[in-house]
Amino acid sequence: MPFIESGGVKIHYALSGIAGAPVVAFSNSLGTNFSMWDPQMPATEKIFQVLRYDMRGHGQSSVTPGPYSIEQLGRDVFTLLDTLEIERIHFCGLSMGGMIGMWLGLNAPARLGKLVLCNTAAKIGTAESWKTRIDTVRTSGMKAVAASVVERWLTPEFRARAPQAAESALRMLGAAPPEGYAACCAAVRDFDARDLIAAIRLPTLVITGSKDPATPAADGRFLADHISGARYVELNSSHLSNVEAAEPFTAELIHFLSA
Repeated sequence: MPFIESGGVKIHYALSGIAGAPVVAFSNSLGTNFSMWDPQMPATEKIFQVLRYDMRGHGQSSVTPGPYSIEQLGRDVFTLLDTLEIERIHFCGLSMGGMIGMWLGLNAPARLGKLVLCNTAAKIGTAESWKTRIDTVRTSGMKAVAASVVERWLTPEFRARAPQAAESALRMLGAAPPEGYAACCAAVRDFDARDLIAAIRLPTLVITGSKDPATPAADGRFLADHISGARYVELNSSHLSNVEAAEPFTAELIHFLSA
């Protein structure tokens, strides 16, 4: 798989689909790598050029000293686009990836066509809850949090129905670099766009999960209510709606981006 390097940071990425078609960039959630978007690939690659990447501190990308910020992670997207000579993209981000999407929508609207914010919020969690998670990971490693996090990612019904998908999510999270994960926890902890998101003027789709305990549907409705003209979709899923409700998720995504 290819990498780009800038300022000593390597970003792992994949570019697939139809060359010359509009580019859709996918940004993953905390503790995952870009393979989390595999369920969306068969359909999107038939219509778009698709850019996936491992954000800093995740997957095969560099783990640089933390803490990170959402702005820093957003600027990594610029570096990736500029190196690949991609001027404009549609952007789809889930959870932390959605926060990166909000930052891009506020700070670089000219680089974006449409924006898709999935299972995310303008503010996630509390400083205390993030401190506890950061301390746990640094002290005891990813296995100390992996099982409980996956229980929030996917409903019990889905985990029973699709044990292989649940096991894959658990392996992916367990393999995340602890220092990169902790540094990104700090980025999520420090991001608060509740007073800013009304300034986003891009065509926006907000996707939530009706059973998501991490970013409840109310958080998604807040985004849709404050971003002018945003479309709101609520799926029968927990946090990883693109995995648990893959078919309706992909259908909504392609319908929105193709319109």
